[in-house]
Amino acid sequence: MLRVRSLVFDFLMYSTLLVQGILFAPLAIWSVNGTYWAMKTYCRTIFWYLKVVCNMRVEFRGPVPSGEVVVCAKHMSFLDVMMLMHALPRAKFIMKRELIFAPVIGLYALRIGSAAVARGKKGSAVKKMVSDLDKGRKKDAGQTVIYPQGRRILPGQAMPYKVGAGVLYERFGLDCVPAATNTGVLWARRSPYRKPGVAVMEFLPVIKSGMKLKPFLAELEEVVESNSNRLMIEAGHIFEPLSKT
Repeated sequence: MLRVRSLVFDFLMYSTLLVQGILFAPLAIWSVNGTYWAMKTYCRTIFWYLKVVCNMRVEFRGPVPSGEVVVCAKHMSFLDVMMLMHALPRAKFIMKRELIFAPVIGLYALRIGSAAVARGKKGSAVKKMVSDLDKGRKKDAGQTVIYPQGRRILPGQAMPYKVGAGVLYERFGLDCVPAATNTGVLWARRSPYRKPGVAVMEFLPVIKSGMKLKPFLAELEEVVESNSNRLMIEAGHIFEPLSKT
């Protein structure tokens, strides 16, 4: 039954993405505010599907940042992307370059000022990311979301934090809001199952601007990982860390 419910949900999620993406495209092209409205409407629709079809609900904890900050979040699922988009007033994402060409998603992500990064190019990719974001900030400042590990992580998987989050934090002189989540326990990367439970996105205490790169990354990793582990344990995950990838 879980598999059937998950298949029904996936069909609804992707078909709604196509239908709403096309219907709302003129509004999104007309204004950035319209783009945000369309994206947040889609997120609310998906949360309702999850609740009704999969008996999964979403929950937000901690003060939601509203000013110009860098949000450094644990990334475990497409669900946590939608949760951040829904919660943050003016989110823009650091995303892998391939998503630019994804139907619907690419258009909307670029419209709100998200920056695409080519994996594997390291220094040049970071420079382009900073340049693209700097241009976007002048047009529409908001909350820049970056996933410090660079990709979706399985529950218990250990992967180092990359330098990109620290570069943004130093380069723009902004406060950082760490964000922890347990979404991977209920909706894991490449898993066909959408499990019942409560998916949590927790905004943690601010790391003020002004720290050096290495101490900042060390503190960020400790805070996000320890709190994400706590949330996963609360959700019933038996925590057995995997080897680093």
